[in-house]
Amino acid sequence: MRFKFLSLFAALMLVSACQSAPETTATTTTGGTTTAAPATPTGPVPGSAEDFVANVGDRVFFGFDRFDLTPEATATLDRQAAWLKQYPNVTVTVEGHADERGTREYNLALGERRATAVKNYLTALGVDTARVQTISYGKERPAVLGSDESAWAQNRRGVTVIN
Repeated sequence: MRFKFLSLFAALMLVSACQSAPETTATTTTGGTTTAAPATPTGPVPGSAEDFVANVGDRVFFGFDRFDLTPEATATLDRQAAWLKQYPNVTVTVEGHADERGTREYNLALGERRATAVKNYLTALGVDTARVQTISYGKERPAVLGSDESAWAQNRRGVTVIN
């Protein structure tokens, strides 16, 4: 009997521990009307690096041995430029990357051309040139390890990093 009681008590404690507290909102009363303040947002802080990555997108991809921007890339860069105009105090570094094929020197040069293509597009849309730096990592910092087209496609990229 005692064991059943303890088991029931333990089960109740376990279930009640899993319950989350309801989200509370502040209320104010003014002249007989009560209004509720909005709940605290749960997403990234507007203007933060997390906001940029989550809501805008921080990377664009390139074809093999290419540094020209695809329509998908320009759509992402359009969003990036709009975000950067909204937050004029933010500076960025555009990283140029390449896949593992080719020499180190060749991929550093290709990464630089990719980063410059991204920078030129952003500045053409009105982002101040002084706010955008570039750096090439070539094939030195792969996003995905592997020696197949799937991995290579993800490593041929330009990444805009909030400073």
